[in-house]
Amino acid sequence: MQRNSVAPAWAGALVGLVSGGVALGVAQLVAALVGPETFPVVAVGDVAVDLSPAPLKEFAITTFGENDKSVLVGGVLVVLAAVAALIGVLSLRRLAYGFAGLAAFGAVGAIAVLTRPDAGVLDVLPTVIGVAVGAWTLSWLVRRATGERRTAASSGAAATVAGPSDTRADDVERPVVMRAGDDLRAFDRRRLLTGAAGGVVVAGAAAVLGRQLGGRQVVDSARVGVALPKPVTPAKPISAGADLRIKGLSSFITRNQDFYRVDTALIVPQVDPRDWKLRIHGMVDRPVELTYAELLGMPLTEADVTLTCVSNEVGGPYAGNARWLGVRMAEVLRKAGLQSGADMLLSTSADGFTCGTPVDVVMDGREALFAIAMNGEALPVDHGFPVRQVVPGLYGYVSATKWVVDLKVTRFDQDEAYWTPRGWAAKGPIKTQSRIDVPNSGDSLKAGRTTIAGVAWAQHTGVDAVEVRVDRGEWRQARLAEVPGPDTWRQWSIDWDAAPGRHTIEVRATDAAGRTQTEQEAPPAPDGATGWHTITVQVA
Repeated sequence: MQRNSVAPAWAGALVGLVSGGVALGVAQLVAALVGPETFPVVAVGDVAVDLSPAPLKEFAITTFGENDKSVLVGGVLVVLAAVAALIGVLSLRRLAYGFAGLAAFGAVGAIAVLTRPDAGVLDVLPTVIGVAVGAWTLSWLVRRATGERRTAASSGAAATVAGPSDTRADDVERPVVMRAGDDLRAFDRRRLLTGAAGGVVVAGAAAVLGRQLGGRQVVDSARVGVALPKPVTPAKPISAGADLRIKGLSSFITRNQDFYRVDTALIVPQVDPRDWKLRIHGMVDRPVELTYAELLGMPLTEADVTLTCVSNEVGGPYAGNARWLGVRMAEVLRKAGLQSGADMLLSTSADGFTCGTPVDVVMDGREALFAIAMNGEALPVDHGFPVRQVVPGLYGYVSATKWVVDLKVTRFDQDEAYWTPRGWAAKGPIKTQSRIDVPNSGDSLKAGRTTIAGVAWAQHTGVDAVEVRVDRGEWRQARLAEVPGPDTWRQWSIDWDAAPGRHTIEVRATDAAGRTQTEQEAPPAPDGATGWHTITVQVA
């Protein structure tokens, strides 16, 4: 039957928003029991990431940096809020409209969940239960908002508009429009607001409890309890000359909390090391399955390695250097027995992300690791706990799989990793780069002697020289800091007698093989940015 409520539009929007909030809170709570990745907001966000064209992803990373995932989730929530408000407004006209809108929402969420790798029927439970509870909440709030049931007969069947004699004091809060034969409802603001407050409490409590049960606390506790074994092959001590200790210059070792993070995970996978296993299969003689305890029991190697993201613009921040501890990937692969013709390692993360690493790079003697620790502590959860890959000389999208759980030995002509069909090169050797950290572009400097400094990298070859020039003058050799090996970045600095005026400063690096980085500018896609980092400063 048609509802002829005179409830204002804001009341319908409030009904929809609270009902949607309860649905999402309950869905998050159920997802904590089924699996955090089954939360429909995350599933829809993952689909949005997968379907987005490469230029859009590159724009998001460049514009929002490490906050790109938060912006995406926030955008999904804004859209959900707008649609929920519309559903609420329509529900005051006819409750069936609201149920239909929630059902459509549920269908979108369920489809998104089921498109995930290895999804099962039970994975839709958070969406289904959330929508069911949201529908009940919607119906309950609509009943509270529309107050007592009245009929035209009881209020004067022939009337079309309430006359003056029918007005009472409380009619200001409960106006009634009467049409003969209609099911009439009066707006009850107080009952709506108290009901909405209760719904907000339920939504918030369910969401908080869902986060707590989602595994973060369990995994954090397990991480803290990890006792790291001593490396059989320790890294060389870092000499005092490796860090020039210039204010504003990137330190030789990047602190864990400052290390960049670029990946596709909308929520960080919570992998309990007690449940973790690494499966190695495909073109091998003996498939291998390792537990976390077994991995820690193998000979461990310590190595200083700089990681770089392929999406890094020239002079960008997506590079960092750390001391890693782990098992050599080559040792594990020899244990499995590589078959002739294999040229690709297709690694899979706990969240379904895949990347393809060239076999020859891993097996050529460099310190490619299944890493368990970063800068002296168990891997941070955001950086791949309990185990991730670290391969010197390759951009992260083809080497640095976090939360790694599966390694298929295969061929590039038989399998594709996540980024390859999205327009990125199948193999991603890191290109020689140099960056000016001090001063910053746009800085105002005082005339006189000043320092220009930065970092340069050329994994797995090493940096042999860095040159700087001002206003397209002569190139001058910079002083180089010491390095423990070819797999890390290298600090550099040079003194400059700054004269008043506006100046352009450029830098270029030459690797240990004698190759100088190209001046030719190219964007990150498809295989890494090129060009000289250039800044401008004003000297007074």
